Amino acid sequence: MDDRELLKERYGLVLERIGQIAGEHFGFPQLEAYFSFCAEFLLMMDDTMNFLAQDGLRKASIEELSERNRALFADILPKHYETSYGNPEFAVKTLGVELGGELSFLYTELRSVIGYVYEDRLHDVVIRMELFVEVYTAFRYAADQDGGLPSGEDIRRILYWFVSDYADIAAENRLKRQVCAGDSFMIGKIMESDLTDVRYLYGYGEYVSENELETARFMAELPEETIKTMADTYTEGYRIGFEVTGKDLSRKQTVALFYRLGFERMMRRAVGNFEKMGLKALAFRKAYSVLDNKDTGGGGVHGGIPNRQFEYDHRNDKALYLDKNYINRKLEVSRTAYEKYKVQAGGYAGPAVVSTFGEADFQPVVKKEALQLNQEQNRLWVEYRSQTGALQREYIPEEERSFTIIAFPVPEIGPVFGELFREIIRINTLDYMLYRRVQQTLIDTLDRADYCEVKGCNGNRTDLRINLYKLSSPEKETIFENCVADVNIPVGEVFTSPVLEGTKGLLHVSRVFLDGLEFRDLAITFEDGMIKDYHCANFSSEEENRNFIRENILFRHNTLPMGEFAIGTNTTAYVAARRLGVEAKLPILIAEKMGPHFAVGDTCYPHVEDIRVYNPDGKEIVAKSNRISDLRHNSPGEAYFNCHTDITIPYDELGELTAVKEDGERIVIIRNGRFVLPGCEELNAAFEK
Repeated sequence: MDDRELLKERYGLVLERIGQIAGEHFGFPQLEAYFSFCAEFLLMMDDTMNFLAQDGLRKASIEELSERNRALFADILPKHYETSYGNPEFAVKTLGVELGGELSFLYTELRSVIGYVYEDRLHDVVIRMELFVEVYTAFRYAADQDGGLPSGEDIRRILYWFVSDYADIAAENRLKRQVCAGDSFMIGKIMESDLTDVRYLYGYGEYVSENELETARFMAELPEETIKTMADTYTEGYRIGFEVTGKDLSRKQTVALFYRLGFERMMRRAVGNFEKMGLKALAFRKAYSVLDNKDTGGGGVHGGIPNRQFEYDHRNDKALYLDKNYINRKLEVSRTAYEKYKVQAGGYAGPAVVSTFGEADFQPVVKKEALQLNQEQNRLWVEYRSQTGALQREYIPEEERSFTIIAFPVPEIGPVFGELFREIIRINTLDYMLYRRVQQTLIDTLDRADYCEVKGCNGNRTDLRINLYKLSSPEKETIFENCVADVNIPVGEVFTSPVLEGTKGLLHVSRVFLDGLEFRDLAITFEDGMIKDYHCANFSSEEENRNFIRENILFRHNTLPMGEFAIGTNTTAYVAARRLGVEAKLPILIAEKMGPHFAVGDTCYPHVEDIRVYNPDGKEIVAKSNRISDLRHNSPGEAYFNCHTDITIPYDELGELTAVKEDGERIVIIRNGRFVLPGCEELNAAFEK
């Protein structure tokens, strides 16, 4: 009997047991209701599997496909979430303080089965069904023995060994999909679907919202030349990213496509473009399971987000199993996987990302019932992220890979969607030679400065002094990189790694969205380049405000350095955003080009500081590190934070940006949101229009 037949046998046995659970009783009605609900969900997965096997995707009407899709995600949608077992608040309330969190975690893990069913990954389906039966059996055994319940520790032990026992298989499978060319479920969807019929969206096993449906319809109506422009901008930016950094793309074999459902027409063209570069396109699903490292923020292919509060509530589910032994186990199996696929990993060129923006504002609710990391687990998680990053760089060297990222709006942004989409296409294809020339004028001035001062206006309290690197050979060296449209599309910034010593003051923005989370009245104080204090006004409790920043900007570190100081020059994007009223919705990819911005965390050159990089004028960029990243030579574990978050001051909140020379001469670059440095006047044309 081969492996597939064995899996089918296991599947049949566990499914039979699940079918019996819904009608069983063991004396605890609320727990019985929970297990019955989970059993019904898994039986729905079996029904879905049969539907797919019977060619249901082709035969069913769009109404049936839509209804099936809604049924898969119904209970975690916002209108049902208050009484969902995926909601830890409800789970703890109904199932008890000791067991509610664990059982909410279990149900959340079971939900990852949806994607595995659509990809016909039977092993991943079976092990989660078996986990469910094992947990249920623990409850039945305790009830049958003495009429009691298992302890929270008993259930945590079962969950712990699940994530530990299957860590090796999961690590190998995930890495294989990330770096190995071959049959790909997602690439098949891109290349083989009838993209004129939006029914194809329901074949992924992802949530299909109006955003995905309307995006696909909009894309289907665009002229082929527009699709070509979008794809060419995306793939050419990827190629140029290798070229300008002196990396050899010809040595690479694969590229990973990250995108949201609805963009398949553009992605199909991109696959062909990459093939002409000698790259095989890969694509894999966004991680939804703890076994696939859903907590590390990796990308992938995804549909709509059914409920962002659900994702937020489960961001720390790893608290159930995170300990030193688990981390050692994960690192061990990851290394084994990399060793097995080391050749393929060496041929991986990096991701090409299509991101989206424009969803409704989201303000998370902090729930005391949601799992939280304790202080030791916080430390371990920071350590794990550092070590797993180092492991990846060992097999996929940073100095040999690159990436690109481009962003488009989704229909949820409102009636301006169509006009904004076309504006974004225009912004993504601006004359980069013009920007390169103007930005060189900025750089020539900044290279003569000792430090810069940045002050806010119109309610913005920013008051910063940024110390700059001192050039020893200005005729052949430069401080700032002249950034045009390559890895970060669109064009429009010059950036550097500031000198931490002497960098100080307050960075303030009235409102900013970072990784989809809104921060109100965000204020960060720096001393010698390091975060000294921070505050926001999202919550009524100061403790909640600080925790929100620490978790989502500091990423659990006690402090972070100012890793980047940049001046965004894309006034065209800024004016278009203001005209259409969407400036608050823009992703940081575009927003960072719309004013000076400051990144907290690593510099723009982590792990490649020693690679020589040059601007188009031939000068070498020498300000690539700081006193923290300089530790890489002797204490690499202390040199990096594995995060980099850009915070932009928009032009209308910018009072003055001034370069100050060593002799005290002050050269104003921007005043009251307009460029006043001679040679940069063309950047103001967008405002005048």
